[in-house]
This record gives sequence, structure tokens and C-alpha cells, in this order.
Amino acid sequence: MSFDAIIFDCDGVLVDSEILGLDDSAAYLRGHGFSWSPADLVRLFTGFRDDVFAVRLTENYRSLHGAEPAPGFFQGLIETRRAKRDQLKPVPGAAAALDALRLPAAVASSSRTEFLVSKMQRTGLYDFFAPHVYSADLVAHGKPAPDIFDYAAARIGADPARCLVIEDSENGVKAGLSAGMTVWGFLGGGHCFDGHGDRLIAAGAQLCVDDFPHLTALLDE
Repeated sequence: MSFDAIIFDCDGVLVDSEILGLDDSAAYLRGHGFSWSPADLVRLFTGFRDDVFAVRLTENYRSLHGAEPAPGFFQGLIETRRAKRDQLKPVPGAAAALDALRLPAAVASSSRTEFLVSKMQRTGLYDFFAPHVYSADLVAHGKPAPDIFDYAAARIGADPARCLVIEDSENGVKAGLSAGMTVWGFLGGGHCFDGHGDRLIAAGAQLCVDDFPHLTALLDE
């Protein structure tokens, strides 16, 4: 397995943000009539850019209530998720793996630029990638469209067919594949509940890695 570059998703791969505030988000939505569990939220919405997330959530709200959500509904959910941002930590093993990495690397994330840079800096991971930290804000379409992966590959000067993508979401897997890249699923984040790996494989991931030591071992083969 030989690659010219590696492109990482951020949330749930580099920073353990997908699990943060997940229980609170499920509780917030229960207060608006939804019965989703934290695992349901991961399955339904992980990997989407905020605008796509808002559209999908609004569609579900209309189906449930037969009406538009009240003003502030979506922003209230985002604020609920971000209330525990001070507890944000890197995914275990990320820094050591990145320090040992010898491939050119980039980040291709659905997070908004200001949030993405802040998360990477606060967790001490930004300098492993700078300046190649890219938000889907920069492209026309978010994941599962390939735009952000195409953009990142172009910026690091790599042939997409020689790029490896590390992703924790079905939408991210589909985006990487649409860009013509090899995609490995990542299961090291706190939000990877039972069956998560099976869904990534079903979405097209070549294989799943359990954590960063596993990733490092595979890259060293």
C-alpha cells in the first residue's frame, strides 16, 4: 500500500469532537419532538457541512410536525453542541502518529473555517498540517460531493488516485471515493458506536483502522 499523500477529515478523526455534546444534542432534539438517540444522530448527520445538515434536519422537522421549525431552532442545536467546546481533546494517538508521518498531509473538513482552525490549534494539531487545513466553506458543495478532497489534493500537488483519505463518516467515505481516492474508515473517535465500521465498509471504505497505532502500522507495511 503506497500513497503520495494522505488527507484527513478533522472531526472524529483528528479531534474527538463528534462525541462532545452528543447526549445534550439528542436531549435538545427530544425537546422538539424527535426520538433520536446519540447513535442515530451520528448515523444520520455525521460528515455534513452545516448548510446541508440544516436542510436535512429541517426536512425531518417538517415530516414530523407538518410545519417549519421556529426561528433559532437550528442555531440552538449548534450552540448546544458547542457548549462543551472547552473540553475538546485530540483523538488519542493523533499527535504521535502525525509526528511519525512521512507523507505530505492535508485536512479536508466539513467544519466552518473559523471553527476548524480553532479546533486544530486548541488541540495542538494545526502545525502538523499548516497551511494545508481546508474547510468545505472553500468549495461549492460539501461532502458527500468530492469538492473538498479535490481542492485539498490540488493544493498539495498530489494526484487524487495516489491519495489516501482517512474518514469516520459515510458521507466522507463517499466524497473521497467520488474524488477517485482510496478511503480507509477510522474507528478511533468516541462516537464510533456498534456497527460503525460496517457502515463505513458498506459506503465503500477499503478497510477500517481501529485507532492511530493501527493506522501507523498499516502505513509502515
